[in-house]
Order: sequence, then C-alpha cells, then structure tokens
Amino acid sequence: MKAAVYRKYGPPEVVRIEEVEKPVPADDEVRVRIAASTVCSADWRLRKPEPPPVGWLMNGFPRPKKIHILGMEFAGTIDSIGKDVTRFEVGDRVFGATRTFGAHAEYMRLPQDRGPARIPDSVRFEEAAAIPFGGISALHFLKKAGIRAGQHVLIYGASGSVGTAAVQLAKHFGAHVTGVCSTANLDLVKSLGADEVIDYTKDDFSKAGRIYDIIQDTVGKTHFARSVRALKRDGVYIDAGPGLSHLFGGLWARVTGAGKVKVVGEVAQGGVPALDFLAELVAEGEFRPVIDRRYPLADIAEAHRYAEAGHKKGNVVINIAPNPA
Repeated sequence: MKAAVYRKYGPPEVVRIEEVEKPVPADDEVRVRIAASTVCSADWRLRKPEPPPVGWLMNGFPRPKKIHILGMEFAGTIDSIGKDVTRFEVGDRVFGATRTFGAHAEYMRLPQDRGPARIPDSVRFEEAAAIPFGGISALHFLKKAGIRAGQHVLIYGASGSVGTAAVQLAKHFGAHVTGVCSTANLDLVKSLGADEVIDYTKDDFSKAGRIYDIIQDTVGKTHFARSVRALKRDGVYIDAGPGLSHLFGGLWARVTGAGKVKVVGEVAQGGVPALDFLAELVAEGEFRPVIDRRYPLADIAEAHRYAEAGHKKGNVVINIAPNPA
C-alpha cells in the first residue's frame, strides 16, 4: 500500500510516499481503508520537531524510531476485522483519532475499543476526518470550564481547527460568543455564529473593557497575565494551545490577587461518546467542520508546509481514497 513515510526529522520534504506492507488486523482489531485524513499541528510538530523537541521524547533521537507514518485523524471504511471483533462489520463507515498516528496511508489498523466511531449516513468522509482534533479539543475544554447558556465566552484563534469548533460549540451551548482572529478571517468567524468578532491586528481584547466568563486560547498566544484583565474574578481561562499558561496561571492568580480565576489546560479527552455527539451535530447541521484546503496523498509535503505556516482556516484535509469500496 502507499503511505506517507518520514525517516528523519526536518522540513516537509522529509515526508515521502513509499510502498509499505499492508497492515493485518489482530484478533481484536479492525483494518480501515482510509478515505480522508488531515494534517494537524500534532503531525507537523512531530515531524519537525520544533523546540522544545517534544517529538524526540515521543519518537526517539536522533531520528524517528517508533512512528514513521503520521496522521492522527481518519475517516474510511472497515475492510477487514479480527476474529474477536464484535462492534463492527466489514463495510462500516468509521472515523476517529489515534495517538499512535498512521492515518497518512491507504490502510491502518486499530483496536475496536479504542477510537473508531460510526459516521452518520449524511456526513461525508472529508467532514468526518476534520471532526476529531478540533472538535474534541473544543468540546473537552468548554465542558471542563462548565460552559452554560447566557455566559460570555471569548475564543482567541477563532479561525483554526480548534477555534472554529469552539465558536460553534459555545453557540450550541447557548453562550454569547466573541471570536478573535485576523482581518482575513473575520467573515468566516461571523459565518460560524460568533456574536462579535475582534480583529487582533487592530484591537486588543484585554483593553476593550469587556469582561468574559470564559476565555479560551486555542493557539497559546494570549498569555494568562494579559487575559486575566478581561476575566470575571470567578472566570475560567482555557489554555488549549501549545503554551504553558495552565502550569503557571493558577500560581500567578494567587500571587497577584486575581481572585478565584480557574485555569484549565491539559490533554483533551474524548473517546467514542464525544465523537458520536459531534458527528450527530454535523448530521443535524449544528456543527460544520471547516475545511480550508484539500490535498491528494501525493502532495502530503505541500500540505505539511501549508499547515505549518500557521494561516490555515479550520482544517487541511488529505484525500486518500475518496470513495473506498
């Protein structure tokens, strides 16, 4: 089968298409013929890896030793099952995310009880593949923050994969939503339901005099010390980006007397229930996974380059087998 393989760290060009052995599912595993995947921040950070070199800790040094095929998100059709599999049948349309990567290939295998969820009939493979990373992250943190109807919520980085999901989910839960993004993305964020949109290239939300119940930083660029000025004294600051505010924000609040501000930041947890919930919202038209660009598997290096540049709107989708048998 064809797969996008990287055998050393570096720029997008280190990812190349190779012929590799098709995986054989174990007794409790399913094999999925991949229709679509994405290039998300976890992919290019593990490929690079950017400082701090988290990729070295996860995948070895001086070259990748465990993971050679990237791709966290997937959508496709089950084409083979192990003898102990009871949850799925051949032909089921499934999607999900896996921390062991491997979705930038024509086939992948995974345990039946870890990850796959069924795709509603009305949801396309591209849409399903673009749900997990942003959708689960946004859902996990908003629930952790205790979001409820009537609250004022600010989403910083509202045009990325997590941000576009967070805007829509916060609206679904009945919040008044303010999105922060660049000039080029104002219309997109408005179209997702944001009640107000702030252009960060022109205005600083922390100096506007507005106070929020929840501020979610999806890109790790607001900094807790700045954001706390716009938070209620019992508000919640969510650091859903690659920053370290969740480690130091609580201490800073205590030292500076910032009240009872709660700081949330950790690895998002989801699983099949969260995937089912999000997929149903997509099927019902309540949530739209935003797709910026689409690339064939052969152009995977270019997809990495675009995603890594940091200007994508929503998700970058890789079409592998758009209509798998």
